[in-house]
Amino acid sequence: MEQDSTVIYRHFNAPSRAYSQFSHEIIRHPRLSANAVRLLTWQLSLPQGAREPLSRTAERARIGSCAFTRAKRQLMEEGFVHERRVQGPGGHWMTQQLVSSTPLTSDEAIKLLSRTPAPTCTNRVSPQVAPSPRKPAAGQPTTPPADRHPKKDPKEDTSNLPARTDTAESPHLDDARALVGALPLLSPALRHIPPAMREELTRLAARWLDAGHTPTDVHEHILRGLPGPGTSVHRPGGLVRYLLRDVAPLKAEPSPPPTLSARLQGTRECSGDHIQPMLFRPLADETLCSACVSRVPAPS
Repeated sequence: MEQDSTVIYRHFNAPSRAYSQFSHEIIRHPRLSANAVRLLTWQLSLPQGAREPLSRTAERARIGSCAFTRAKRQLMEEGFVHERRVQGPGGHWMTQQLVSSTPLTSDEAIKLLSRTPAPTCTNRVSPQVAPSPRKPAAGQPTTPPADRHPKKDPKEDTSNLPARTDTAESPHLDDARALVGALPLLSPALRHIPPAMREELTRLAARWLDAGHTPTDVHEHILRGLPGPGTSVHRPGGLVRYLLRDVAPLKAEPSPPPTLSARLQGTRECSGDHIQPMLFRPLADETLCSACVSRVPAPS
């Protein structure tokens, strides 16, 4: 049988403007997915000085959140993308991202990031405008009273309050405290939980134990929520707090197999040829009902 062979012809016109040069090692990288290559080449094609983060590039490239997470992890594992958290002027924290056309080690990336001046602020601030002249209020200025409680509960006018975690009466606080103390042994990503957060995490874990979960169930739930290998966790305490915020419902226990009614106790299904299952009550260990036994020819 003859096999059909395919011959490929390529036609390529070199662009005269708006083009980028990429190494074949990027396009043909064996461990980078198509989304990772698209994310990297898109970033490298941006003009010099562009401050577009990887997440914005993923939105423009129509890359979903899960695919973006996998693509970013691949680029970081191969050394094309590096990140670090730094504190800028005024105490503002920011994330610096370095995208390179060649793989870089962590030391090389830190040296390059150290040469880049950090922006003064991560938020866009509108220019200062001089206030317009206002007419003074009538009367003499007075100071607000500071010796009385407010008439209304301030919580009524406060939005986005944290969830209540009052478990002072929980009988599982000691078990929850031991559960939180064992978190650094579960994964290297949980080794640097701030000591100041342990009491809060203890109260959250106690809610799970009060609902009927075991410490093993809580540990397995936390492990399922951790990122994949090679992904650094900058705030392990905050991640555990997020995972324990909502108590998961208990898994329903499997129902026992149905039991026969008292009228059918002691019956057995006939192994003979029947249109429908045939139940009979054996006298010993027979497997055929009386009708099937009567049809079996007697030995000569």
